[in-house]
Amino acid sequence: RGIPRELGTHWTEPGCQSCTCQGGRVLCDTVRCSVPCSHPLPAPAGGCCPTCTGCLHEGVARAEGDVFSPSNGNCTVCVCLAGNVSCLSPECPPGSCPSPSPADCCSCNPEKCNFRGRSYAHGARFSLDGDDCTTCVCQGGEVECSFTPCPMLDCPQHQRHLGPGQCCSTCRDPPAPASCFLDDNGVEFPVGQIWSPGDPCELCICQADGSVSCQRTDCVETCPYPIRIPGQCCPDCSAGCTYMGRIFSNNETFPSALDPCLSCICLVR
Repeated sequence: RGIPRELGTHWTEPGCQSCTCQGGRVLCDTVRCSVPCSHPLPAPAGGCCPTCTGCLHEGVARAEGDVFSPSNGNCTVCVCLAGNVSCLSPECPPGSCPSPSPADCCSCNPEKCNFRGRSYAHGARFSLDGDDCTTCVCQGGEVECSFTPCPMLDCPQHQRHLGPGQCCSTCRDPPAPASCFLDDNGVEFPVGQIWSPGDPCELCICQADGSVSCQRTDCVETCPYPIRIPGQCCPDCSAGCTYMGRIFSNNETFPSALDPCLSCICLVR
């Protein structure tokens, strides 16, 4: 083909032909490939023989050391090592599955439960005869029973009540209070009682629900020199005048404490 070849040289022609120059003649034969692996990769571009530096499994090329699962392997795990694919499948115990789930690798049929003369399918929930407060479930041939869970109650024990046919206790309505008890001074007032807690301008009443409601009195009438009566909320502007610590009646005339030449008079207006 126009190319000189030395005696004894070897080369590869297109079409994977292996050629040799012997005694002035060219001898060619198809390249023979020795592939020492079970899942070799196709020959690379320009090559003739498949390679064991990876794996070809189900039409998908895998790199050396890749771990993968086949498309229909059912939890089978495979690994590519030196062009060979090795797969491992889980060993499933014979018999029933205690808790089958979609992610379970083992396909099996759960056992039924025979309980008190009746047969129940796996996963079935039922109540005991005459006892609606107990729930049972069939799990892999075994029956587990438990009491119906009850909600937490926020009432004291003496207010809890279990009615006929009920599984869980409920809270009774607390009795209506007959009085108001004040923790600060230990005084108890009946419902409807009105009292002053110490300030004559504040009045409190014992409500029907046992609570205490208080309200202050606003003094509307004002004057410059009113008379303040002990125990009375608002100063009295109609009884007389308070001046320099002394009380004077209406129309009473008296000398000024600041100037003896001044005369003062108490006028109620």
